[in-house]
Amino acid sequence: MEYTTKTVQLPNQVKLPYVEQGDSSGFPLILLHGYADSWRSFERVLANLPNSIRAFALTQRGHGDASRPTADYRLHDFVADLVAFMDALYINAAVIAGGSSGGFVARRFAIDHPQRTLGLVFIGSPLTMRDKPSVLELWNSTISKLTDPIDSDFVRKFVESTFVQPVPQEFLETLVQESLKVPARIWKAIFEGLLEDDSSEMLDEITAPTLIVWGDKDTIVPLSDQETLARAVADSRLVVYHGAGHALYCEEPARCASDLATFILNLIH
Repeated sequence: MEYTTKTVQLPNQVKLPYVEQGDSSGFPLILLHGYADSWRSFERVLANLPNSIRAFALTQRGHGDASRPTADYRLHDFVADLVAFMDALYINAAVIAGGSSGGFVARRFAIDHPQRTLGLVFIGSPLTMRDKPSVLELWNSTISKLTDPIDSDFVRKFVESTFVQPVPQEFLETLVQESLKVPARIWKAIFEGLLEDDSSEMLDEITAPTLIVWGDKDTIVPLSDQETLARAVADSRLVVYHGAGHALYCEEPARCASDLATFILNLIH
């Protein structure tokens, strides 16, 4: 399916590309991609969502074809952009779904703006980045030392490391090309912001109904992270995809879309 990318300019002059689909009066869902990705990582999920859901997938600052400000890549910057995006499109409240580190933005948004959070979905999202030796090793050995132009072999391996199931080759190439758009300074700045995040200590402040989805072959995020999330967030449910990897929304888009639709249907009823 071909999508027409729109662009919104926020009051802070940041321009964010996004796609929108579904009935204009449908239940609002906003999809937030992870580190170095873009809205394209949710392309296959969008294709499987029912028309009754008004779905938005946006590319966040610094990523893909979005604006690349010289600074301001901490979580509160991404949350502020999300608020401004919703204001610009007259979205009063929505279900916020975050894939991987996009879940950090989603949960910080839910903590800071509970009245605008109808529901929350974490898809392969870590509890924290600070306690993972492989993540810290990636930062110390590679990310912190990146220079432009970014090595395409590194990016390809980085993207491929999030999968254990095969994905269509054309889709994989799209994801690699999107990640190659991110300059070295932004790879570093966003990673630093993720390492600084302390929202894992505020999970009891989340009041929105929450769905936690995780693949049991995820080599980045352990089950213990998901169980801690489920215990800390009062109204939450954990769903495990057996045989799926970290970017399970790319691997099993139909199932992911179905689970999102069911979660939203339960909120309506």
